[in-house]
Amino acid sequence: MKPMFDHFLFGGDWNPEQWPEDTWEHDLDMLEDAHINEVTINVFSWALLQPAEDRYDFSMLDKIVALLVKHDFNIVMATGTAALPGWMVRLHPETIRTEQNGTRHVFGGRHNFCPTSPYFRKASRALAAHVAERYAGTSGLVAWHVCNEYGGGGGLCYCDHCAEAFRTWLKNKYGTVEALNKAWCANFWSHTIYDWGDVVPPVSYGDGISDAKCVVSGLQKDYRRFQNQAQLACYTNERDAIRAYDAATPITTNLMGTFKDLDYFEWAKEMDVVSWDNYPGMDTPPSFTAMCHDLMRGIGGNKPFMLMEQTPNQQNWFPFCKVKRPVEVRKLSWQAVSHGADTVQFFQMKQSIGGCERFHGAVIAHDGTEQSRVFKETAALGGELDRIGKRIMGSEIRAKVAIMFDWQSYWSLEGCVGPTAGFSYPNEVHRFYRAFWRRNVPVDIIESTTPLDKLKQYDLVVAPALITVLPGVAETLESYVSDGGNFVTGYMAGIHDEHDLVVPGGYPGKLRDLMGVWVEEIDALAPDETIEVHGDAVDAKGEIVASIIHREGARRDRIRPRKSPDAILVTGFELY
Repeated sequence: MKPMFDHFLFGGDWNPEQWPEDTWEHDLDMLEDAHINEVTINVFSWALLQPAEDRYDFSMLDKIVALLVKHDFNIVMATGTAALPGWMVRLHPETIRTEQNGTRHVFGGRHNFCPTSPYFRKASRALAAHVAERYAGTSGLVAWHVCNEYGGGGGLCYCDHCAEAFRTWLKNKYGTVEALNKAWCANFWSHTIYDWGDVVPPVSYGDGISDAKCVVSGLQKDYRRFQNQAQLACYTNERDAIRAYDAATPITTNLMGTFKDLDYFEWAKEMDVVSWDNYPGMDTPPSFTAMCHDLMRGIGGNKPFMLMEQTPNQQNWFPFCKVKRPVEVRKLSWQAVSHGADTVQFFQMKQSIGGCERFHGAVIAHDGTEQSRVFKETAALGGELDRIGKRIMGSEIRAKVAIMFDWQSYWSLEGCVGPTAGFSYPNEVHRFYRAFWRRNVPVDIIESTTPLDKLKQYDLVVAPALITVLPGVAETLESYVSDGGNFVTGYMAGIHDEHDLVVPGGYPGKLRDLMGVWVEEIDALAPDETIEVHGDAVDAKGEIVASIIHREGARRDRIRPRKSPDAILVTGFELY
C-alpha cells in the first residue's frame, strides 16, 4: 500500500507562541537531537492570528514557519480554530455553545463553538483560507490539521439557533410531521407533533433525562445525528477553504478513538488521512488500546493512519497523573505502528509553565535539558524509527475476522432507559475484541452497513451489542451467511430499528430468523451479581444482563470452517 508521506513522521505539537522568541531555536536544536523531524503548529492561535474582527496578524507565525524551514522540519499546519477568541464571544455571543440546561457559555475553554452558528462558519472558513493562502507550498508542509478534537470537552449545543437548524434538518429528513410522529412513536405521553415549531431539542428542562437519555428516544437519536453532521460541516467548511489554495496536501483532523458524540465512519469519508489521539488511562488494558487503533484504521478503509498525539510521560487530566514507566512510551508507539500507524507524534514538544496542561508530559520537560529520562527515551525511540520506520510504512494488515463498531448502536444502547445502566458500548465491543487479541488474531473493524462484497473477504464477522439494525443490514448478513460466512452477535442485538423503535415480534428483531432464536426476557443483574453459564465448550459467569432464550432452529455447534456457514448468538458471559 502506498504510504501517505515520503518518510516516517516523528514529532508532534509545538507551541512556541507560549515562549520567548529567543528560546525557539534552542528548542529545535534539542528536538533534532531527539530525532524529531516534524512539528504540528498553530492549533490554538486564533486570538494571535486575528486580534480583532477586522484585522489579521501573521507576524509571529511567519517567524515560526521561517525557523522550521531553516531547520528542515516537516510541518503539520493547523488552522488555529480550536478555541474562540475573546472579541468574538463579546461581539457575537451566539457563536459559543449552550449547555443542555440552557446555560450559554462565556469566553473561555476550548472546542467551545456552536456548530450551526453562521458567524462561526464564516469566520473559521475565512481564517482557514488566510492560513492556506499564506502557507500553501511552504517547504516541508506535509499535512493540514483542521481545528482540533471536534466535540472534545464541549458536548452538544442546545442553543436556539441549533433548535431552528434541527427543525429544518427534520423537515428535510421526514418531509411531514405525520412521518416524524410515526418515526418517534410520538403519541407516547401526548408528544404528538402538530407543527414543526413544537419540536424542542432534548434539553434537560424538556425531554432530556440526561445527556444520553430522553423521554422520546427517537428525538435523542436524531439530535445526535444532527449534531454529528453539523460538526462535520464545520470541518468540511474549513477543509474546502484550504483546498481553494492547495489541491494536493493531505487534510485531516485529530479524532479520539471511541469518542461517543461523533460517528467517525462518516467523518473518515471526508478526510484524506485519519489521525487520532491516544491517551490510555493507567488502568486501560492494552487490548482496548489495540482495539482503538484498529477502529481508527478501520474507519479509514484499513489504510495507514496518523498517531497524531500521545504523551511522552504523564497526562494531566486524570485524577492521578501517573508517569509512564521506563520504555512504556516505546511500547505504546510500536503498538500503534503494528496496528497501522505511519507516524508517531506527541503532545507536546515542550512542557508549558502555565495553564491547566503544565503537568502534562513533554519531550522537553521543565528542566529544559537533554538529561531527563523522558528525553533520552524519546531520542532512543526516534533512532529506532529513523532506522526502521520508512521500510514498514504503508504496511497492510490482512485480517480474516471483522468486528462491527456501530455508532447508531452506541447511541441507542447507552441511551436506553432500561434494562440496565451498566452498559458501556465500547466495553461491550472490547469483550469480543479481547478474545481475538489474546490469540494474536488480526481484526478489522468495520461499520454495520458494510456491503456484501466486502463482508465476503472475512471468514468471521462479529457484531457485539448491535442493538440498532439499520435498513438492509439484516438482509446483507443473511446473504453473507448463506454464502458461507460465519456471523456472531450477542445480548441486546437486533432490538431497535433505525428510529430507535423496538422491532415488533420478539427479540432479536430483524436478526431473529438469522440467529434462529427467540429471546423471551432480558434480566438486569446488579453491579456485583453474576450468573453461571454452562455450555458444552466452556463454563463461565455472566454479568450485566441475562436472557431467557428459546431455540428456533439454532444448533449447539461450534464455529465451523467457512464452507459450512453459521450464525451464532453469544449470551452475556466473559469471553476468553
